[in-house]
Amino acid sequence: MSTHPIAPGARWVDPAVLARVRNLEFVARSVVDGVINGLHRSPFFGASVDFAEHRGYVPGDDIRRVDWKVFARTDRYFVKEFEADSNANFSVLLDVSRSMAFGERLSKLDYARTLAACLAYLVHMQRDRVGLALFDEAIVEFIPPSAKHFDLVLHALDRARAERPGHIESPLKKLAEHFGRRGIVVVISDFYAEPEEVFRAIGPIRFRGNDVILFHVLDPAEVDFSFTDPASFEDLETGDQLPIVPEALGDRYRALVQAHLAELASRATAQGVDYMLLNTAMPLDHALFRYLSIRDRLTRTR
Repeated sequence: MSTHPIAPGARWVDPAVLARVRNLEFVARSVVDGVINGLHRSPFFGASVDFAEHRGYVPGDDIRRVDWKVFARTDRYFVKEFEADSNANFSVLLDVSRSMAFGERLSKLDYARTLAACLAYLVHMQRDRVGLALFDEAIVEFIPPSAKHFDLVLHALDRARAERPGHIESPLKKLAEHFGRRGIVVVISDFYAEPEEVFRAIGPIRFRGNDVILFHVLDPAEVDFSFTDPASFEDLETGDQLPIVPEALGDRYRALVQAHLAELASRATAQGVDYMLLNTAMPLDHALFRYLSIRDRLTRTR
C-alpha cells in the first residue's frame, strides 16, 4: 500500500487527505500521535482511580508511572497499573450499509472506517482488548475483543464495502449476545432509522452493562441540502429514484433532518448514552478528543 507524504501538522486534520492514504495503520498512528501531542496531559487513564497492580517496565511507558519505591527495594523498574488500565473491552460496531457509500468529497464509509481505525489504535496503545463488528441488514463480520486482534480489525476495516441495504435493529440485537462482559461499545453509523429503532437496537447492549457511544456520521450535503438544480435523487438503501426540485423542498428537508438529530440527541441524554454528530469534513481529532473525554468520565464513575 502506498503512503503518500502529508504536510506536517495537516496530516491528521483533513479527512479527505487521510482518505487518499490507503494504509489504515499509518493513518491511525498519524492521527493518534497528533492528538496525543496536542494534549497538555496524558490521555491514558488511571491517574485518579484505584491502584491495581505492578507490571514490568517496557520502553515507551510513561516514566511518571514508575514506582521508585519498588525500584529502591528491587533495583528493577516496575510501572503502576490502575484499575482503569486493566484490559478493558472495547468494540466498534460499524455500519456498512449502502447509504454509507454516499459522499460528495469523501464517503461516509471512508470517514467512518478511518475513525474506527484511529479508535482501535488508541485503545490498542492502552492495552485494551479491541474488537469490531461490521453490519448492514445482518452481521457482515465479527471480531471479538482481544488484545491480539488489532491487526485483524485493521484488515477487516480495509475490506469493508457498503453494498447492501441496512437494518440496524436486527444485527445489533444479535451482536448484544457477544457483549456480556462490561466494556465500551462504539456504534458508528449514519443512523438512517427512526430514533426509537436506534435505541431499541442498542438497548440489549446497554442492558448487559456496556457503556455505549454513538458517532453519527453524515455528509455535509445531507444536513445542509445545498443542492440547487432539479435532479433525480436516488435512495441508496433501496435504489428508488425520485425527481426533486431542491428549491421547493429544501427548507422542509432541513427541518426534518434537524428534528431527527434533536430527537437522537434527546433520547441519548435521557438514557445515559453518549452521542456525537460528525460530518465528513470535520477533523478526526474532534471525535478522538470526544472519545477521550467520555472514557475519562466513565473511568471516574465506575
